Amino acid sequence: MEGVEQAEGHLDEGLYSRQIYTLGVEAMKKMSSSKVLLIGLNGLGVEIAKNVVLAGVKSVTIYDPTPVQISDLGAQFFLRVEDIGKSRASVSGPRLAELNTYVPVTVFEGELTEDFISGFQVVVTTNTSLERQIFINDITHRLGIKFISADIHGLFGFAFNDFGEEFIVHDQTGEEPLTGMIAAVELDGTVACLEEHRHGLEDGDYVKFTELKGLNSLEGQLFKVSVTAEGPYTFKIGDVSSFGTIGASGGVFTQVKQPKTLKFASLRDSLIKPEFLISDFAKFDRPAQLHLAFQALDAFKVESGRYPRAHNEADAAKIISIVEKLNKSSAEPTDLNNKLLKEVSYQANAELSPMAALFGGLIGQEVLKATSGKFTPIYQYFYFDSLESLPKNSLRSEETCKPLNSRYDGQIAVFGLDFHHKISNQKQFLVGAGAIGCEMLKNWAMMGLGSGPEGKIFVTDMDTIEKSNLNRQFLFRPWDVTKQKSSTAAEAVKQMNPDLHIQAFQDRVGQDTENIFDDNFWTALSGVTNALDNVDARKYVDRRCVYYRKPLVESGTLGTKGNTQ
Repeated sequence: MEGVEQAEGHLDEGLYSRQIYTLGVEAMKKMSSSKVLLIGLNGLGVEIAKNVVLAGVKSVTIYDPTPVQISDLGAQFFLRVEDIGKSRASVSGPRLAELNTYVPVTVFEGELTEDFISGFQVVVTTNTSLERQIFINDITHRLGIKFISADIHGLFGFAFNDFGEEFIVHDQTGEEPLTGMIAAVELDGTVACLEEHRHGLEDGDYVKFTELKGLNSLEGQLFKVSVTAEGPYTFKIGDVSSFGTIGASGGVFTQVKQPKTLKFASLRDSLIKPEFLISDFAKFDRPAQLHLAFQALDAFKVESGRYPRAHNEADAAKIISIVEKLNKSSAEPTDLNNKLLKEVSYQANAELSPMAALFGGLIGQEVLKATSGKFTPIYQYFYFDSLESLPKNSLRSEETCKPLNSRYDGQIAVFGLDFHHKISNQKQFLVGAGAIGCEMLKNWAMMGLGSGPEGKIFVTDMDTIEKSNLNRQFLFRPWDVTKQKSSTAAEAVKQMNPDLHIQAFQDRVGQDTENIFDDNFWTALSGVTNALDNVDARKYVDRRCVYYRKPLVESGTLGTKGNTQ
């Protein structure tokens, strides 16, 4: 699938405008010269591929000869019932290529040899055995190719980065340099900011000074910051008595960003001595346990040819036994929680669309970091679980979680059949069909939300599709420009899951449309999701939800930041 040739160094600002604003032109140019190999096209793999293709790398090559199964359709949104039996990659390739005409997507069906791998700047593996991951990473580490591996099992997931022994991060945060007014610089190097003005600096940052009143020779010099325990309004730069005999009163400090070099260990070495990125300090003890549990799942599959069955106690006991052996031989044994390890076993054979979306976005960003040198990458392991998502009032057992040979088997394995029926009979109202709205609709389609006899999805958006939308609103294609967002998005997710019951509106939600979204409409809803960039509309929807006592999910993004509540 060949893309449109893009001139060297040229970026289509009409398509990439929002991304250029976030990443900058130089980072975008580095990305647009990088070739990416993606191994594994399950639900997680296609999420990563989708994000990387949309981002605008030079090319994407995909590899996955695995035949499509019915259970794949629960998370892999580019697969259809008629694709069962065909290879995942051959089916997904043409559909991925439609996302961005500037990015050629190639389906590779040969052997993954060193000669072949050496032609890429980044290699990503998902749904791949540990033995093969190590084989590939040994090659990439030796050749200086960036390597990322990731996988999800139910509500558990992990990511691993190896960007080589000398990876330079040119901008660790992507934020504008900090600046602030200072009240004084003492000769001992203590810098006091103006009253009630936090400096926001961290240990190891560098600053320079301007407009100083006294100690003028400090200007033009770089100083390393030491953040003191005296509070957020002072920092130290070391003794400056050699620059004068009287301190400075007043002036301006400006942060000067410095490149940082990171040394990554190979996967083979990291397995023995892992470095963990902690995202939730309330679960501080879990990464070490999950590190062993994911290895145990791989060992179980190698021995049995399958993952543990949902809520099967014999399989769970075997996983715990393998983890205990790994833990005993570990250089730093950890305390084990058998309840946690049982959940890993219970959910091992499930791939959930929301988890694939979460890790797909995360790994997509890591690919951009690897190619651009902007933002600090994961160093080196990241483990995550969302066990809080488990229902407290739905029965989960081997009987209620057994596979039914349906596209929803993964969801049933984790949450149980009763909970799946509740999801399928939800009536959800999505306000906005932009970037977040497209992702929500895709996730709902994969989950089967609104697919039951009493279920339905309502979506409204008064906007039409523009070229700049195509870079992040993945349900739309170039030939959809000028069409209505809501109806186009509804048609797209209906193709992903024909079971859906969905109705599209082109009306704004406000006082002037209360004849459309009336009492009967709001009363019948199970819940509402806002995917808006309009504050007034968000407030109105919030008031409606309070009045009708409906749960509201609110979310938004700004560059690399996001929020949800």
